[in-house]
Amino acid sequence: MKKFFLAIICAAIFLTGCGSDKVVHRVGVIEYTNVTEDDFNQFYNEFTKSRKDNLTYEFTFFPNVNSLIAALQSGRVDSVSAYETVARYFVDTNPEFEYEVVSPPMSDVFCCAMREEDVALKKEFDDAISEMTADGTLSALVKTYIAEIHFRHAPPVIQLPEFYNKSMVKIGVTGDLPALDFIRPDGKPSGFNTALLAEISKRIEKNFVLVQIDGGARATALASGKVDVVFWAVTPEGSEIFPPDFDKPPGAILTKPYFADKLVLMKLRKGKK
Repeated sequence: MKKFFLAIICAAIFLTGCGSDKVVHRVGVIEYTNVTEDDFNQFYNEFTKSRKDNLTYEFTFFPNVNSLIAALQSGRVDSVSAYETVARYFVDTNPEFEYEVVSPPMSDVFCCAMREEDVALKKEFDDAISEMTADGTLSALVKTYIAEIHFRHAPPVIQLPEFYNKSMVKIGVTGDLPALDFIRPDGKPSGFNTALLAEISKRIEKNFVLVQIDGGARATALASGKVDVVFWAVTPEGSEIFPPDFDKPPGAILTKPYFADKLVLMKLRKGKK
């Protein structure tokens, strides 16, 4: 998923300390699609070289949120970048975690990625998202599946519509971003993104088949044709910090955004390390 670069830049400044001895703060980051780990560290060091403090940062890429959490618990990193909804889930379900909202607050937007030749499918998704925004359906889904949900309980099973003799679209789900992209303990996809898909399916009258894939293989699964659509997140348009398409899968097109979430730094509570 989109990499939390801007969050890390701001968070690094937010966490800056003082003193004479250099301190290395290790940060876990979801790997980029078009930027290497070495490039990431080099770009960050160049960006912050004028800052005068005793804190330096070492960034490590991980393929998915689960590997980030494992690195945090094992002490391999000191903090990880996450979306606030995801951090809320982990804090609610595990008291060893806490998080801080990045200051100043920064957000990414969520959308769907599909192959660049699937222009007609993208238009159908865009039209459905626009309709859902206009008629209040989208805000109602956010309220039900994000704002008011208690993350200690698995979201309810969501039944996707079925249409006789209509075309099929394969949607990749990972379960890596609970409770956005969520897989229940019984193996059934649920959560906000699944509820969103049910509404889009109903509006465009296409059958959606959910295919579970690894989070780090989403771009490959899309390009190979294993799935037709994957969930993605990107930095909002207008940022001049990033190279073009640094967070976009090669050969893909992106739908209109349907949700925005703040970026936070999640860490172990004091005394839990």
